Amino acid sequence: MTDQTKGLLLTFLGVICIVPEALFVRVIDAPTLTLAFWKVALVGVAISVGLLVIQGTAPFRALRQGGWASAIYVGGAACAGVGFVLAVRLTSVANVVFILASLPVFAALYSRVFLGEAISRRMLFTIAAVLLGLAVIAYGSGTSENASLAGDLVALAISAIFAAALTAARHARAISMVPAVALAYLIAAIAVLPIADPLAMPASEMPQLALYALFIGLSTGLISLGPRYISSAEVGLLVLLESVLAPLLVWAVLGEDPGIYALIGGGIVLGALFLSNLIALSRRRRVVPPMPRH
Repeated sequence: MTDQTKGLLLTFLGVICIVPEALFVRVIDAPTLTLAFWKVALVGVAISVGLLVIQGTAPFRALRQGGWASAIYVGGAACAGVGFVLAVRLTSVANVVFILASLPVFAALYSRVFLGEAISRRMLFTIAAVLLGLAVIAYGSGTSENASLAGDLVALAISAIFAAALTAARHARAISMVPAVALAYLIAAIAVLPIADPLAMPASEMPQLALYALFIGLSTGLISLGPRYISSAEVGLLVLLESVLAPLLVWAVLGEDPGIYALIGGGIVLGALFLSNLIALSRRRRVVPPMPRH
């Protein structure tokens, strides 16, 4: 199996594992913060134990080399871990995943401001299209089923915060951020514990909760491995699958109609990002590698 095939397969499986997350948040019958607590606590413990068994404490000690970048990533991942549950409970699943798809736009802006990376003409057109799509989604939130502007704003905040975390991770790209996810989730669990009421989780929901945590843990590991073998543009194209499949899954299982505005706005966002990543990928493949020196 080539590195290309391995990277595509790992990323694809990781995306498939993350697709049911919104459905789990919808069907698990527990208070919002209780569910958020158990999600971050179980996933944080699972990833931590897995890393300690396989690699010992080395991955966690390596985070210190990242300095402020590691700290920002931990903070962003902690907010995203809890925030996703809040957003899905407040607005429609389609709105959440379509808005979260805007993350690359925030990342490009942060990279320009904090890392001094230029924004290409391609990215400027992408940003304009994504903003248009988000405006359409926001406009329809007052009419679409289960949609609300408050939930949309939570999703937008998650997108902006986690984009900052990814930008920090790019600054410290030599360091694996998988242990940072574990640390972030454990910190998030401790932060929400005083107001989460963990005992409010019904015993009957524990099997679904365990399956939810398993899917998230697998997704985190698989998607983090993908960029080792394929480009960020290829990873970005595959990750867009979640934004398409997650609302379709919830629609099929629970009958939650995304609404025409979410579909139009989401189509604009996903179409712009798909085209942008496709152009980036084609340009990368047109670059002729230098001849080896003997």
